[in-house]
Amino acid sequence: MVSMVLIIPVLGVVLIVFLIAGFKTESEEGGEEMIKNVYVYLVLFATLMMTIGGSVGIFMAAADIIAPAPYHQSFEEYQRWGGEKPRLENEVEEPQLSEKELQEQYEAMVSSEKERQVNRAKNSLIKSFGWIIIPLPIFIYFQRRLVKKES
Repeated sequence: MVSMVLIIPVLGVVLIVFLIAGFKTESEEGGEEMIKNVYVYLVLFATLMMTIGGSVGIFMAAADIIAPAPYHQSFEEYQRWGGEKPRLENEVEEPQLSEKELQEQYEAMVSSEKERQVNRAKNSLIKSFGWIIIPLPIFIYFQRRLVKKES
């Protein structure tokens, strides 16, 4: 989404340049028509960028669903740090877990983390579809309007 942050100032500069050019030619016939054309092209550009951004988001979310990032903590680290929990002064000391029990807890934690990543990627996939579904009809409408104008 960083690219969308960079696009907004660029669109602003392009709009200002076209408006200045439009005002200079407004005294001639067709100045108003040029401003309309600039508006149509800006809408086409913005909706196309949104659709491309949504497509990239869909690809990235699909990649995260297919191959989620591996869990970063090894079993040795989990055994060293994950098995120990801070105790209060009046709390009874719990018996140490065996290596097999720790291994089972570690595997459960890794699988739940993988499932969490896949669920986040599915959520992102749905949001990315919105970046395509919402601007696409607007793009098609203005594209057809532009083709009718030129013919």
